[in-house]
Amino acid sequence: MAYYYENRGGFFSSLPPVTKNLFLINVVMFIFTLINQDFMVSAFALFYPSSRFFHPWQVITHMFMHGGWAHIFFNMYALLMFGAITERALGSKKFLTFYFITGIGASLLYTGVEYLQAQYYLAHADTAGLQGYYDLLRTPCLGASGAIFGLLVAFAMIYPDSILTLIFPPVSMKAKWLVIIYIAIELLLGVRGVADGVAHFAHLGGALFGWLLLRWWKKTGRYYERDRWI
Repeated sequence: MAYYYENRGGFFSSLPPVTKNLFLINVVMFIFTLINQDFMVSAFALFYPSSRFFHPWQVITHMFMHGGWAHIFFNMYALLMFGAITERALGSKKFLTFYFITGIGASLLYTGVEYLQAQYYLAHADTAGLQGYYDLLRTPCLGASGAIFGLLVAFAMIYPDSILTLIFPPVSMKAKWLVIIYIAIELLLGVRGVADGVAHFAHLGGALFGWLLLRWWKKTGRYYERDRWI
């Protein structure tokens, strides 16, 4: 006899465990940031390693920090939408590994670009160069966007022909093309050095590490086990 369980707890209670807990941690960290922003940002956002504000744990904690309501809203919306689907596809343990590797990968690429910027500023040690280096040391990087970009890549690789519709502009297209276009825009903005307060290379780092990790899992046969996702 088959038994069926009807979930009456609503959308949030139906979320897989890792996605749900990542969401809750982000919300709690945001509440603490609203209470004491200076402390939270200086302690848990990611700073350049030469900065007096840098701490090793920031490589991880910056993924749970956000700078405003719009910032956390869009990241958490993407986490709930794409994280839940990806976690069910990969399995919770593998999904958690994927999320942290892409988030850390985002910080690595971002810090690498910062290193190149720092070398440029120090090589041009005039007033503008020194001011640029000083600003770099004081500029935090925060947000889940690096890991979120990893999730977008994972979704596009697992469900490449799924149709996604943007809110603005209201355009529909296959996931694989939408993510490719999105990454191309991030690369263009990052290379052009658009001063919009967005860490474009952190986004690209999350996307790159997500793509590499899924490619490696596929190559080593770790996508499937007994005809199911793990």
